[in-house]
Amino acid sequence: MAADTGHIASHEAGAIEFAGHKVLTLPCKREKSQNEAAVFSDSIGKIDAADVEKLLRDFYADANHEHMVFPGAVHISHPTEYGTLYSRDELTALSKVCRKYDIPLFLDGARLGYGLMSKRTDVTLPDIASLTDVFYIGGTKVGALFGEAVVFTHGVPTKHPVPVIKQHGALLAKGWLLGLQFDTLFTDDLYFRLGQNAIETAEELRRRLTEKGYQLYIDSPTNQQFIIVDNKKLQKLSEHIRYGFWEKYDDDHTVIRLATDWATKMEDIDTLMEYLS
Repeated sequence: MAADTGHIASHEAGAIEFAGHKVLTLPCKREKSQNEAAVFSDSIGKIDAADVEKLLRDFYADANHEHMVFPGAVHISHPTEYGTLYSRDELTALSKVCRKYDIPLFLDGARLGYGLMSKRTDVTLPDIASLTDVFYIGGTKVGALFGEAVVFTHGVPTKHPVPVIKQHGALLAKGWLLGLQFDTLFTDDLYFRLGQNAIETAEELRRRLTEKGYQLYIDSPTNQQFIIVDNKKLQKLSEHIRYGFWEKYDDDHTVIRLATDWATKMEDIDTLMEYLS
């Protein structure tokens, strides 16, 4: 199960289905903030524990459920694809439902370093380790040359993991190279300092965007910032800056994503704002 906006449901070219599984999607909330009518609230991109429990309860209540797709795991992203974050209470609620129905909670942490360093989060790495069954620590988006670190918090769910890895073409011959990167990233808090740089530059970007009158699409507390841009202006911007197309806002405007990272400098923000002026 995943949010209908989740990466595995919308941006992995059907890889989950290609591997013989199926993504059961749940609607994520798209409510608008009461204080900022034009900015989607921090609930966007997230699934709710009550919706997860309803799906599981309805599934097992169906007398034909043995002929249906069994829910195999709950998949969430933190931060989400929209840069929003789960709170500790939300993670706790999801964890309780998963344990009630004996289903693993998997957390996609591709941008975990940026989520942990957000100034608007109450979730820590120990919280994630205690509340999930599997999560991964993103490396490539936080400065590593390649790879992610997958963490099984209650042990690997098979007695023979290497054959399974090999059968899926995922055996890394030089695994020590991957391990060396994470050993370095978690020495002297480097991982967290790199994440903090992305947050600080994102906050400066956000401040300057709003000063220039750009309308924020989402109240994102992480390194991803989303703005609504006039299509005519966007065509000119594309000649100078690289941005992520997000979605069509209306016939004349588009939502784009601007992302800071571990290497972004304040000088980069200055240059960007010259083109956005």
